[in-house]
Amino acid sequence: MNNPFKKLLPAQSSVIEKNVTGLGTFGGVFTPSILTILGVIMYLRFGWVVGNVGLLGTFLIVTLSVSITFLTALSISSIATDKRVRTGGAYYMISRSLGIEAGGAIGIPLYLAQALSIALYTVGFAESVVNVFPNLNFKLVGLLTTLGITILALISAKTAIRAQYFIMVGIGLSLLSLLFGRPLEETDIEMWGTVDSNSEGFWVVFAVFFPAVTGIMAGVNMSGDLKDPAKSIPKGTLAAVGVGYLIYMTLPVILATRADASTLIEDPMIMRKIAYWGDAIIIGVWGATLSSALGSILGAPRVLQALARDRVLPQKLDWLGRGSGQEDAPRNGTIFTLGLALVAVYFGNLNIIAPILTMFFLTTYGVLNASAGIESLLKSPSFRPEFKVHWIFSILGTLGCMAVMFLINATATAVAFVFVGVIFFWLQNRELKTTWGGVRRGLWLAVIRKGLLNLGQEKEIKNWRPNPIVLSGAPTRRWHLIDLASAITHNRGILTVATVLQGKDVTGTQRKRMEYNIHEFLLKRGMQGLVRVISSKDPFSGSEELVKSYGLGPLVPNTVILGDSEEDSVREKYCGMITKFHSMERNVIIVRANNNPVFGNRKKIDVWWGGLKGNGGLMMIISYLLKNSRTWHDTEITIKMVVGNEKAAGETRKNMEGILKNLRTGAELEVIVSNGRSFDEILHRSSQKADLILLGMAMPNDNFRTYYENLQQRIHNLPTTLLVLAAEEISFSEVLMQQETFMSD
Repeated sequence: MNNPFKKLLPAQSSVIEKNVTGLGTFGGVFTPSILTILGVIMYLRFGWVVGNVGLLGTFLIVTLSVSITFLTALSISSIATDKRVRTGGAYYMISRSLGIEAGGAIGIPLYLAQALSIALYTVGFAESVVNVFPNLNFKLVGLLTTLGITILALISAKTAIRAQYFIMVGIGLSLLSLLFGRPLEETDIEMWGTVDSNSEGFWVVFAVFFPAVTGIMAGVNMSGDLKDPAKSIPKGTLAAVGVGYLIYMTLPVILATRADASTLIEDPMIMRKIAYWGDAIIIGVWGATLSSALGSILGAPRVLQALARDRVLPQKLDWLGRGSGQEDAPRNGTIFTLGLALVAVYFGNLNIIAPILTMFFLTTYGVLNASAGIESLLKSPSFRPEFKVHWIFSILGTLGCMAVMFLINATATAVAFVFVGVIFFWLQNRELKTTWGGVRRGLWLAVIRKGLLNLGQEKEIKNWRPNPIVLSGAPTRRWHLIDLASAITHNRGILTVATVLQGKDVTGTQRKRMEYNIHEFLLKRGMQGLVRVISSKDPFSGSEELVKSYGLGPLVPNTVILGDSEEDSVREKYCGMITKFHSMERNVIIVRANNNPVFGNRKKIDVWWGGLKGNGGLMMIISYLLKNSRTWHDTEITIKMVVGNEKAAGETRKNMEGILKNLRTGAELEVIVSNGRSFDEILHRSSQKADLILLGMAMPNDNFRTYYENLQQRIHNLPTTLLVLAAEEISFSEVLMQQETFMSD
């Protein structure tokens, strides 16, 4: 059996991360970020953007896009200055904030987005090359380029970063050449674009443009290779966003004043024609596309490596988490990513790939903002970022991402959410164990605190529901007790499974191990519930103390479920415990299991009824809840009453039919005329074929032990019987009138 107390962090299970490249802010964050921002979309699609939506429309798209990335950059900066950001970038941040399931649900789409980005940039490069050299094969150029940059990435991350410095010089030269260029034709500046059959709508254009500003992830994805991520990520990312915004707000003016809308739309290489030195644009395009592709081929495998090390991926893919050399380079992941990128290059084009990337990146950005916003809102003591951002800005970023996704394409957004949701629940079902925790616990604690403080001490009859505590002992031997409790809660009440370990030498570790084992047992049976294990010299006094002290504020168990006692030697203590439970105003349900299986076929429940007050009302509620549970849904409930003669039987039927009609529990009525027979004789003859019998118990008094022993004799040889004792100071008849509401809320 696995040791439940072996705290093993998945990311630590195979490789301890090293940081030997020591990249700084400029080389490790700003350079890859700005080069990815000033990439293929700027050179090959910015003219198309201006031509479709005009100068003001472009300003709006740029400002809206950069606003989202700016808010996300603030959130990233906040998270990065709170905790050490290791390999995996955005995935690492989300998983350590929202938990492994949320991290994996975003990390996998993020990896796919990064892998597709490689294809986006190499397709853009191939498009520009074929524009200059028409005789070349477009797909072949794209495939060979993808292979080439992958080889460079495999050599060394530091070598790849150094190569980007030269590319930056080329991009700077191309922008200067564009600035000092000349008009291609006379043009009237289009403020809101053309209105003809060739123009695209605002949100279609936005979807194509948005990947141009997603370069903020390039630096974050290299987090494991940075000397000081907490310092470099905020400075480098925000600087890249600012510089990129200035350039993107300047270029539309140049384009709109040098060519008309139709030319901007139709010619992807329009910048080359209007630049002072046209070939400088070619250098810039090639440099931008290659550097962006290089940034993605460096980042995507590192996200994949982190996913594999955290065991988010299937076990067969653990080899993707291995690192090579002193730099711990993800060479296996790089080769795997190469395969995906080659497929995307072969089948894709810019206008198809870009919108897909937009959805993936917006999803990632939205969750990143949510992570920072929730952490800041909860004010957790463990969240102490040096770069402080008010939670409103992060939540605004989340809402902005979601709104833009729906405005672009509601169907695609729904598909993206479903995709992320499927991954989340898949990971949740795998029950991955981590030691870093997540913000979800803090979020739940905040909700619980607010709820408990607002719950109040007064009981509301309308909202009554069973919150059972099951004294199960070893749950494997008394599973029927937990099964019964689950059936009457319907996953709406709070179920607690409790055990008292007998002995004075029981250690805290032993109690925790027992709690863990019971919790795992419940999960394997598909059961939700809390677990409580205590130790005591005497199991009866221990149970009394547990029931008395267990709970939080007004939220305490209102019903105790336990098994019957057959041992004469402990009968006095057992009956004393029942008496104490009643004095605590806890309802008691004693299960005397006679059938095998315990609940038979779950088709017939007999309720021996003496009126709505007290036990009668509680028994009606229990039978009703059982009938509406998943495991008892086909059962037939019969309310049985004994009267002395036929006249009394007629009156009883008339009164009871009206009551049952108002109660709407679906129960049938059977009125039995005694004709001189004893109740015990009628009980045994009438309920011999039932699967479950419900009988009420008298209130405990000084002779309760004698009463209980007689009751045990009465139900001997009967099918499984529930002995019900109502103790709460509420009218269960009024609760019954609200059961329809209870079942539908």
